Formats: sequence, C-alpha cells, structure tokens
Amino acid sequence: MGAFHAYDIRGVYGVDFDRDTAYKIGYFIPGLLAADRVLVGRDCRVSSEEIRDALVEGITDAGADVYDIGLSSTPMVYFGTANYGFKASVQITASHNPAEYNGMKVSRENALPVGLDTGLGKIRDWIDAGEATPAAERKGKVHPMDIHKDYMDFMMKFRGDYCSLKIAFDLSNGMSTLFAREVFGEAPSYIFDEMDGRFPNHEPNPLIPKNVEPLRELVRSTGADVGVIYDGDADRVMFVDEKARFVAPDLVVALMSRYFMGERGEKAPRVLQEIRSSKAVGEYLRPLGVDLHTWKVGRAFAAPKLREIDGLWGGELAGHYYFRDFFYSDSGLLASMIVLRIVAQLKKEGSSLGEAMDGIARYRNSGEINFKLEDKQGAMDTLRDHFTSKEKPTAFMDFDGYRIEFPQWWFNIRPSNTEPYLRFICEATTDELLHEKVAEATQLLKTRFDAVQ
Repeated sequence: MGAFHAYDIRGVYGVDFDRDTAYKIGYFIPGLLAADRVLVGRDCRVSSEEIRDALVEGITDAGADVYDIGLSSTPMVYFGTANYGFKASVQITASHNPAEYNGMKVSRENALPVGLDTGLGKIRDWIDAGEATPAAERKGKVHPMDIHKDYMDFMMKFRGDYCSLKIAFDLSNGMSTLFAREVFGEAPSYIFDEMDGRFPNHEPNPLIPKNVEPLRELVRSTGADVGVIYDGDADRVMFVDEKARFVAPDLVVALMSRYFMGERGEKAPRVLQEIRSSKAVGEYLRPLGVDLHTWKVGRAFAAPKLREIDGLWGGELAGHYYFRDFFYSDSGLLASMIVLRIVAQLKKEGSSLGEAMDGIARYRNSGEINFKLEDKQGAMDTLRDHFTSKEKPTAFMDFDGYRIEFPQWWFNIRPSNTEPYLRFICEATTDELLHEKVAEATQLLKTRFDAVQ
C-alpha cells in the first residue's frame, strides 16, 4: 500500500489511500497501541474533514473513545498526547506536500512517533491481508476537546522580547495561522496568513527555493532583521537573514547553542544532528563542550534518539527541530521563538543573524541531489568503493546510507524513505573541489546505473 512510509502515512487522497483505508487505520490503532482513548487533530486541507470522519468511525467501532481537538498544528497534537497522557494520537496532515496530498502522523505514549518499523507496517499488513473489522460491543464516544489555551500557556514560557526586531512571516496558509499573531503580535509583517488548505500562494514546503521567494522579497521591502516561514502543519520552520539569504537549517542547530548555552547557561549538553548535517555544525559545537550525536533522518528516528540520549535539542536539514523541553518532539513554533530570541540578542550586541551564520558556515554545500535508479544499494556501494579506493576516509557511518568523510570533503548517499529516489549530498572546502566531486559521483551513477537526475 503506497501511502505507508517510514515516518507516516501519506499520499494523494483518493489515489494512494481512501476513506476505507482511513477507517481501517482508525480501527486498528487502539489495538496496536493498547489505547482506549485516542487524540485526533487535523490540518486545513480540503480532504482532512472527510478523513477525520472515517478515522473516527474506525476508532469508535473498535471500542475506543476519540478526543477531537479539531484544527491543529502537528506539534499541538504532540503536546496534547504527552501533556494529557494519551497512549495514542493521530494528526491528519500531509505536512509540506501539495494540496491534493493528505495523510496521518501517528504517535504513541509520550508523543513518541509510530513509524513503519514500530507499528505502521503491522497496520499496512493487516489491511492488505483483509483483517476483519467487526464493531466492538461497546462503541466508543467522541469528545470535543479544546487544548488551545493549555498549549499557548505552555509555549509562552519560551517567548522572548522581540520588540526591537523587525520580523517578516510567511505562514504558508497553513496551521501556523492558529498561533502566530497570538505569540508575536501585530507588529511583524505577515503574508499568506489566512488558513487555506488549497495553498493558493505556494506549496507549503519551505525547502523549495521558489516557495521562499515571497518571504525574501518581504524581508527586502520591509528591511526586516529576519524572515520566518513555516510549513503546512507547522512542525517545520526555516529562516531568511537580514540580507534575504536563506539560512541553512542544519546550521541553525549550531546557532541554538547561543540560547541554550549562552542565555540559559546549560553545560555540556547532548545535542542531536542527522547524517546529512554540515561538518561545520560539529566544528562549531564541540569546542563549546557539546556532546554531539549523529543519527538517521526523520522524526521516527530522531525523536526516540533524542529521548534515548536525553539530548537537550537537535535538528535536521529539513527544518525539524527537537527539544527536551517539548517532550523530545519537534516544534516549528518553539524553534522560531528560540531563534528570534537569539536574533534579538544579536541585534542588541550590534550584530545580525547573517553575521552569526557566516561565522558558523565553513563549507560549500551541494544541497541534496536526487537520482532515480533501480539498484539503490548497488549504487551506494559503488560510490563507497570508488571514493574510498582513491582516498583514506577520516570518518565512516553506515546507517541511513553512507556518510564518508575525507580531510577536505564528505558525502552522504542514502535511499529516500518517502520517495523513489537515491539522495546524494556533498560538502567541500572550495567550490572547485565540490564541483569536481559532484560531477564525479553523477557521472558514475549515470554511466553504471542509468540514473536519471
């Protein structure tokens, strides 16, 4: 079933999954997670209400009660799951995907993610096998639940003084519209700030450069100190500096040390980065005394890992940031509140976000390059063998594909968990070396594996 992925359930609604699938997912969740209560939220996509109705029918037919919080960001569901002690929750969302997509993010106790290897695979197999869904003797009930005030009270503990800042926001017509003005007030400049699940202005994916262009223009036209853009379900956030330059999300993991270690005075924290992160992150954090851990890409792996190491914070190239203070979960709102605190302090010191990021960045980066090919493992092994036969690695990681580091450059090659691609990223000390290594890898993949870029 094509909608089941490593991290969540997601696809084009009506093509990759339908109302019947949503019903069965709802039916099987209570048994899978031993839950007699399930928290349910949804984003503003056109299909979300229909999916919600089918999901809730399945949950209640299985005998469990539904606590329905209505329209919500994904982090609101994480908060509700952990704060009120739910053993199971579902957020109906397709996150950053186009409007015709939808899906579900399933969590268990303590807002830990349920991925393909931790439960979604079982549900997929039960559905594929035609497992029976008889209605329970006691049908569950649906309880409307308003958690907005509790959520805002919790989040406001992290709010800083942003009065000195000129801030530009792009709310992407998504779920950040539920809280942005309440947290940041009317002083900032806002665009695309009306909730609209058709996403009429741009796809709600800040990683695609064209989607950030309106925010960059807003930063230029208003003379803003910083631009902030959330994705569709507001679990991710990305930034633009005062020169309207996009800020690399992985480098923000390093920047956050200014808050946790500077403002709060945390000593020798454990911090989590993912396998694609710039080498500059470690080179910046380790001299500060950070115990930096590297792990797999995606919430299904990052959230449990941060809890396992009792990490203080962590982040990913895709703009997810995880916090011990937020139940080891990711929150676009909390990340933006922290970064804006940092920018306010930098401005007070006569500096800026751009200057701070320039002090962290040390390498030229290719960005993630996608190759479509059949033999993914063979292609990864070929790149590994080719480059390690020419130069001795200084570091080698073999989880989530391969990350192989050399004195002047490194690369990561990994299969996508959500799309039919092999993903390649490379970083080097100079533009010339970067171009050389990217061209070498590309030629190898196209010649030997008929890769399509």
